[in-house]
Amino acid sequence: MKHSLIEIETELKKRLNYPYKWGQKQNDNFDKHTNFIYHTFSFEEIRKEIESRFKTEKDYDLYFNYSINRWYNFWSAQAVENIFCSLPNVKPALDSKDRLVDFTIQGEAFDHKTSIFPKNFPYKIDDAIKKTDELIKWLYKHQSQQQRKHLKNRLFIVLYARNGEHWKLKSEINWLKERIEKYMLGFNPNFLLKFNLEKEKPTLADVIWAIKD
Repeated sequence: MKHSLIEIETELKKRLNYPYKWGQKQNDNFDKHTNFIYHTFSFEEIRKEIESRFKTEKDYDLYFNYSINRWYNFWSAQAVENIFCSLPNVKPALDSKDRLVDFTIQGEAFDHKTSIFPKNFPYKIDDAIKKTDELIKWLYKHQSQQQRKHLKNRLFIVLYARNGEHWKLKSEINWLKERIEKYMLGFNPNFLLKFNLEKEKPTLADVIWAIKD
């Protein structure tokens, strides 16, 4: 069943009542134990599932935080992917399980990644906007490792909230939709930044800035 953007936003915002902390770097082992997040849509159900699976674990809080964060990031990403795929000249990936391709735009394959503005990036937000190429290289270099890591084409949606709560913007689906649609109105593959990250061919990438005052 495909969920509407409104439904996804409603569920995501239920997670905002809990602090955003991982307590554990993302890794393949913890992912394996929390893959139920992919087929559990409601926040209430995800809480019940966590309780059922991990209530006897001494690291219950660790599993709880890891699970709700993965759930939150996954369903936000699903909404963003749906937004892209609803637009002209965008076609969903032929294989929905392809971790390297979410969709094609004018025939060019892309993955998308929603990221909060990295606190360790050496420039503040106003300067970072002028140094998009440096930010992209930084994001590729510091991306999640193991199964998630790749150097293929990617569109980064970078979130920044003036109050510092960048992570909460992942739940603002309608607001993100407006920013993605505005970016796509002027999309031209010739204006994408090119990086020599792999031997085969240049990697195409860009940043869609989502900044909230």
